[in-house]
Amino acid sequence: MEYVYAAMLLHSAEKDIDEDGVSSVLSAAGVEVDGARVKALVTSLGDVDIGEAMATAVAAPVAAAPAAAGGGGGDAAPAAEEAPAEEEEEEAGGFEGLGSLFG
Repeated sequence: MEYVYAAMLLHSAEKDIDEDGVSSVLSAAGVEVDGARVKALVTSLGDVDIGEAMATAVAAPVAAAPAAAGGGGGDAAPAAEEAPAEEEEEEAGGFEGLGSLFG
């Protein structure tokens, strides 16, 4: 996750997300840098609108909150919560590709 955080930090600072930048952030944080992982991250983010991806990722947990808060204890409660969970999976799908890169 440190690699993704480094990219997010560079994005937040309005800096280019390149191999040198990610490596510098990781080194400054005391992380041993794996050049292959840095290169894979930078390459995978080449076509990603990070601002949009972050907005989508932030919106997904907010949508999940009502389903988690329902929690009741009867047999009918799980059936009522199944529909929001399906919607939650669809909403979270926009960020799945980036997250799956780093297991």
